[in-house]
Amino acid sequence: MEKPLVSVIMGVYNEEKTICQCIDSILNQTYTNWEFIICNDCSKDRTLGLLKEYAEKDSRIIVLNNDKNLRLAASLNKCLVVAKGKYVARMDADDISLPERIETQVAYMENHPDIDCVGCSRIMFDENGDRGIRKGIENPTREILKVRSPFAHPTIMMKAETYNELKGYAVSKDGMRAEDLELWIRFFMMNKKGYNIQKPLYKYHESDEDYKKRTLKAAIGTSKIFFRGYRLLGFPIYVYPLALKPIISVILPQRLIKEFHSYEEKRNFDTFYMSEK
Repeated sequence: MEKPLVSVIMGVYNEEKTICQCIDSILNQTYTNWEFIICNDCSKDRTLGLLKEYAEKDSRIIVLNNDKNLRLAASLNKCLVVAKGKYVARMDADDISLPERIETQVAYMENHPDIDCVGCSRIMFDENGDRGIRKGIENPTREILKVRSPFAHPTIMMKAETYNELKGYAVSKDGMRAEDLELWIRFFMMNKKGYNIQKPLYKYHESDEDYKKRTLKAAIGTSKIFFRGYRLLGFPIYVYPLALKPIISVILPQRLIKEFHSYEEKRNFDTFYMSEK
């Protein structure tokens, strides 16, 4: 019996330093029935040239190119138009999918047809190496949207038919740094179900530069999306102040945010590897 096709989708912009290890991690998957659709968002470095080199060597790699910078949501929508898989997996250009990621997520989806989307825990790393593990909520519901996203966006695999029902990603100025948040609001409005595999299957790059990108303008946009989501999901009004969390996170000293995440990641790392012994 032929295994279902998985469409891996990714938008890239000026990723020449990391794109090779990212693509290599998909090429090294134990699961081989995939297509990797990559939309170059008008990069100014060698990204497009590197993509073309990979595509020439492996026909499963499909390269799209934007004539102007459209940002991530629009680039992912272009990938979705081309995607032919039963399942659609996300990927980011500075991250790494561990070898069994796709195989494990496909097996879970095939064995749980009631689940529309599956994410996973991820190993956090930076220029100094692995920092620890950040876990997803195992059985996320709409309630989790009161305080956080239910999935780490680049770790997900979703049914293609679910992506179609959701009509892809909303393109808006408010969602420039949170293009997935609005997607999850619609996901739960349509009573879709998700799950996060607790085993880390993904390596997520997060550096000091990433913290610097968390601007007040982007945080205000994210808070607006939370406010709209609370209203659409029918949350009580006393929940609404929680929508200010992204703004507060930017205002607070970033050193405190990093230390909090570092403690959480190390604790999860120690717990996971103790359980593996």
